[in-house]
Amino acid sequence: MVPGKLIVMGHILAPFGVKGWVKVKTHTESPESLAGRPIWWIGKDGNWREARVAQTELHGARLVARFEGCNSPEAAVAYRGLQVAVPRESLPPTRENEFYQADLIGLEVRNMDDERLGTVAELYSNGAHDVMRVSGDEGERLLPFIDQVVREVDIGAGRILVDWGKDW
Repeated sequence: MVPGKLIVMGHILAPFGVKGWVKVKTHTESPESLAGRPIWWIGKDGNWREARVAQTELHGARLVARFEGCNSPEAAVAYRGLQVAVPRESLPPTRENEFYQADLIGLEVRNMDDERLGTVAELYSNGAHDVMRVSGDEGERLLPFIDQVVREVDIGAGRILVDWGKDW
């Protein structure tokens, strides 16, 4: 049975090696936060299943993992493209002004003039800072997720207030 809310922590890129390992791109600051978990939920399009993790290792900047019962590259191919998630309640609480990216996805973005810019479709790092990809009626826009732009995040109200012009 799938637990409550699942938080996507990464996705499986491809098989790795000849013993059933897979390469995992994590969406976390530290791949170790996913590596230490004995159970992952894997799936796509809301279809999740539990996967028991037999082994994990850091391989450069990537995490590699092997699931119980997956002992060949042919078996590992079946995992390609699947998302990796964990139950939200299993994550540690956030500090003040700290958020899990997954909690921000789908929030409405409004500017200081109360104009709707869209909803958060994705967050990613460009190396210098995090970036919000906001999808709205006028298309997509990229906003830096920095204090000078993001003025307030209200997860309970489902919105983010930004200092950003609608025509920028």
